[in-house]
Amino acid sequence: MGRRLQESDTTILVVDDDPEVRELVSEYLRDFGYNVLEADSGTKALGVVGQQKVLHLIITDIRMPEMSGLELAELAAQQNRDLKIIFMSGYFSPQQVGQRFLHKPFRLSELEAAVRTELAN
Repeated sequence: MGRRLQESDTTILVVDDDPEVRELVSEYLRDFGYNVLEADSGTKALGVVGQQKVLHLIITDIRMPEMSGLELAELAAQQNRDLKIIFMSGYFSPQQVGQRFLHKPFRLSELEAAVRTELAN
């Protein structure tokens, strides 16, 4: 039986083309002790996925220029099958996505609960 990940052992990639959202989410997760990486596009995020030896979770906006968060999730999963994904958007509904989803604007406590639940699975 593997040991449970501690926050300091966990690396999360936050992807959003809105710098305010990306920075707020990232800072909050850092305050909880997670290792946080950031990308402002799906293309840059894929580069991070390819370079990181250890990446546990991507939190991504769905609507972004160049590549959507849905496309990013599909391509990232091809590189790392164990990667967990949380989507966030103000324009989609959870039923449209079919995976863990945060509707913008969300409370930071909702973010924390979603991250903990996803990492526990």
